[in-house]
Amino acid sequence: MSETKYYEKISEILSNIHSTQKAQIEKAGDVAASAIAAKKRIYLFGSGHSVIPVMDIFPRYGSFVGFFPLYDPRLMWTNVVGPGGARELLWLETREGYIEIFLQSYPIEKGDVMVVFSHGGLNAAGIEAALYAKSRGLTVITVSSLANARVSQAKHSTGKKLPDVADIAIDNCVDPEDAQVDIGRPEKIAAGSTIAAVFVAMALVAETGAQLVAKGYMPQTFVSPNVPGIEKNHNQKIFETFTEALLTPRAQ
Repeated sequence: MSETKYYEKISEILSNIHSTQKAQIEKAGDVAASAIAAKKRIYLFGSGHSVIPVMDIFPRYGSFVGFFPLYDPRLMWTNVVGPGGARELLWLETREGYIEIFLQSYPIEKGDVMVVFSHGGLNAAGIEAALYAKSRGLTVITVSSLANARVSQAKHSTGKKLPDVADIAIDNCVDPEDAQVDIGRPEKIAAGSTIAAVFVAMALVAETGAQLVAKGYMPQTFVSPNVPGIEKNHNQKIFETFTEALLTPRAQ
């Protein structure tokens, strides 16, 4: 029965995203497609569980060169406690000033796009990634719970929440508490924000790719070997294309 409850809740969330966020996702796809066609970059950022949609966008079967994930192992746990532990991560992502140091390693420039994932949208990591991008002339797309933004008090010293920094704020349509299933206790269980974020991420990939083709630009796609007619070294060429794009000098 609880499995059915979770299925129903997740189905409702995905339906709400489809019905209420379609225009925002289409707008984000147009911005991303225009940037890739102009040989700009779509940077992707998240911390904690919000790293998951970042990891799932590229490299991933069905995605394509133009998306540049930003990974910081200090903002991703590899352990529950101790080195790489969740407690350390949860502390660091709330510290102001760290993300600017991290992002200085990347040639982020005007015309690029920054996509930031964060369910709560209150931690310094996501907010400062968005602020850093905005200050450098990037279009900022955010994916977060707008319901949480409405009911929560800002934690960042600027008084901003993640959607406040966005040019395009996409709602993950998940309640602030995230957990979905009532089992007769004060707290619910089984979170919904990860599935919601990955759904938005793949919808953005789909929309961006379709708009690229409409613009006459052929995406360099990472393809499953199960697709008939694909050369054996196809994905090796995709990695080479990505590496070339990554290493090509850019303005500082």
